[in-house]
Amino acid sequence: MDAPLLPDPVTDRLAEALDAAGFRYDAVAGLLGPLAHAALSRNETTPAMRATTGGSPLETLTRLWPLQAPVDVDAVERALPGLLDPLCVAGVLERSVGSVRARLDVRPYADEDHDWWVVSDLTPGLDGTGTRQVSDHVLGISSASSSLAQLTVRRPVGRALDLGTGCGVQGLHLAAHARHVVATDVNRRALAVTRLNARLNGVTLDVREGSLYEPVRREEFDLVVTNPPFVVSPATGERLVYRDSGFPGDEMVRRVVTGAAEHLAPGGVAQVLANWVHEDGLPWEDRVRGWLGDDLDAWVVQREVLDPAQYVELWLRDAGHDRSADYTSRYDAWLRWFEEQRVTAIGMGWLALRRTAGAGRTPVVRLEDWPYDVEQPLGTEIADWLDRVELLAGLDDAALLAGTWRTRADVRQETLGPPGAPDPEAIVLRQQRGFRRARHVDTVEAALVGASDGDLPAGRLLEAIGELLGQPVDVAAGAATVRGLVTDGFLVRPSTAHVAP
Repeated sequence: MDAPLLPDPVTDRLAEALDAAGFRYDAVAGLLGPLAHAALSRNETTPAMRATTGGSPLETLTRLWPLQAPVDVDAVERALPGLLDPLCVAGVLERSVGSVRARLDVRPYADEDHDWWVVSDLTPGLDGTGTRQVSDHVLGISSASSSLAQLTVRRPVGRALDLGTGCGVQGLHLAAHARHVVATDVNRRALAVTRLNARLNGVTLDVREGSLYEPVRREEFDLVVTNPPFVVSPATGERLVYRDSGFPGDEMVRRVVTGAAEHLAPGGVAQVLANWVHEDGLPWEDRVRGWLGDDLDAWVVQREVLDPAQYVELWLRDAGHDRSADYTSRYDAWLRWFEEQRVTAIGMGWLALRRTAGAGRTPVVRLEDWPYDVEQPLGTEIADWLDRVELLAGLDDAALLAGTWRTRADVRQETLGPPGAPDPEAIVLRQQRGFRRARHVDTVEAALVGASDGDLPAGRLLEAIGELLGQPVDVAAGAATVRGLVTDGFLVRPSTAHVAP
């Protein structure tokens, strides 16, 4: 194992100093206030500099790390007593005649239930600077890592895998509900940072070096999460390891997905952030469906689609090339490659995969565009969908109609039509929480959902609705209606009629 970035005793003393200073997410957000905190999320530090002039340890650490500003030596020694020299020796800080600057970032991070500190390389591009990253740059908290954390199913599990761990943030989350967590990466600097973050937060991670599933051959996991280097590119020339895989196109994502089933225990779940190619003449759904094995349930959601020019501009800016002299030539070469590969667009989204536990069951695969607003976190929503898939697989039409169901608590009905009309032109059922799915329904479906309170079987309700409307309900059609409403989460079992938090 490589030498740690910081000796364990120094790391422990650093954690004590950060805690004593109150250097936590809510405290920093409260110190900055809404305006400065929002500006910092846009990489602008000026409002935050104005909000941190008091010289307290919390203000000193906020200036030193999130704001990456020079701080007076005396202020740093008060905030980090006895730690300035060892942190400088380790390359976490650097000292000049009278001031100290950060060379690595340390910042508070939190979810609904936990607080952590996360070490990474410095955030590039603060205040409009065109900072370029080195190849083995260790990315800190990003919108992608936050999205994956909010998508992850948070149920207690035995073994979990953080594939391509980066700074280790997914591993920190996993350690809160998994007995054993393996974190892997090809970037040795990232692995050193992950080990530091684990020690800093009192967490145990099994950290291993290697590409894709090589470090976990013949091992199975109950949960796999990964934010792989998914950028779709020609994979030529220099690359940033955290985002560029070295494989052309979307080959890295394909390999992650096709290898998942082999490393999932029966019933195990894999969750993947991904980009995929839209190839001329081939629907994106067919491309991604071709990566799925015959023993995986899958829910694939495309959240955004960019045309090739938008995509190239996004990632050239991310790498700091938008201010470089060769920006235009890089742009042109990337677009030319897209044209050669017949790429018309790039999809961006996520996959939730589950290895089917029973033999002989046909996997359920759902692929959909969903560019609409959702309410994060979605982990509970994804877990509930997986549960419903497993439940419905064991129910034939008769059992489905004999079951009692309850309308999910957040479902609301909307009727559309001109004022005063005797009948609505359309009826829409809409979930207010989680995925916020909407479903256009007819009168029978609307009446069924309205009457489902967990007391009477669905078949009895459909019979009563048919009698009331004077139009008997076909049994097969009624079962299909109930199955669709349960699949989409509008109807739930009485004991699970909760709303995703």
